Amino acid sequence: MRPFERGLVPFTGRAALMAAAAFVGGCSSPAAPALKSHGWTARASLPTQRAGLGAGVINATLYAVGGYDSANYWPNRLDAYDPSTDRWTSRAPMPTPRAGLAVGVIAGRLYAVGGNDQGGVTGHDNESYDPATNSWTTRAPIPTARESPAAGVVNGILYVVGGYDAGTTINLGDLTTVEAYDPSTDSWTTKSPMPTARRYAAAAVIKGILYVVGGCGNECPLSVDAYDPAKDQWTTLANMSTARLAPAAAVIGGRLYVMGGTLGAGVPALNSVESFDPASNRWQVEPSMPTGRYWLAAGTVSGVIYAIGGMSVATEFPVTEAFVPF
Repeated sequence: MRPFERGLVPFTGRAALMAAAAFVGGCSSPAAPALKSHGWTARASLPTQRAGLGAGVINATLYAVGGYDSANYWPNRLDAYDPSTDRWTSRAPMPTPRAGLAVGVIAGRLYAVGGNDQGGVTGHDNESYDPATNSWTTRAPIPTARESPAAGVVNGILYVVGGYDAGTTINLGDLTTVEAYDPSTDSWTTKSPMPTARRYAAAAVIKGILYVVGGCGNECPLSVDAYDPAKDQWTTLANMSTARLAPAAAVIGGRLYVMGGTLGAGVPALNSVESFDPASNRWQVEPSMPTGRYWLAAGTVSGVIYAIGGMSVATEFPVTEAFVPF
């Protein structure tokens, strides 16, 4: 069974819905097209196809971490994308091969947390990457083993939320658990749980608030769960128009963009995109991605969202597509 399909069933008709290449070695693509205004543009492909990867941005470079590839299984690859040259280059591989991991960036270092390995074991792993030395360091393990959590960084603290613990039987292993990592002390702290259990959710931070969207627990919620670390408090906000399992999320100009996802295991991927304005608590439809995908990753560099990797049914993609919102 593919890792994405563990414990999943299609949820069409469930209550939530009813409520509504660059080549290896770093060659660049010839004559990359100009980015479209308020639209999507294809960019250089990842060196390898994969889904369930993580992404983080450091100094205008987008990093693609780990993931799953049915041809090569759990690659521990780390690849770096430079939008100015439309070029991917390989970096030092992650020590622990994983898919469904959470990624965050703090003080110029990338942190890769959780996920599951080729044997299907859900992990406590926490490893950090330093681009300056092109090296990895093992950090304090996350207390709760989990795969496919979501994460975001607020004031130098990495918040890891939800996910799935294959070792539990309660609520099919879907978690509301929130744990916060402080790299200055290399330690974890438990925080207030999410209102809704979610695995395969996406998260992003706007003005010090962590927004969590999509994913599934017993149901597949349309709502946004917003976490304020200063108050250790959650608030439930407006519904998306479409339930999304395993979407990606990114932020531009104070808006949360949510892209892709699926309606359940074995169901073709969505290419639709919508954005959320926290100030008005409203969603709006955005231009669709050229390639429908779930279990993808995304990051923002210089006002452009880059959606990378992902899959649809039985196929993983090396796709990189760039979105300019204005």
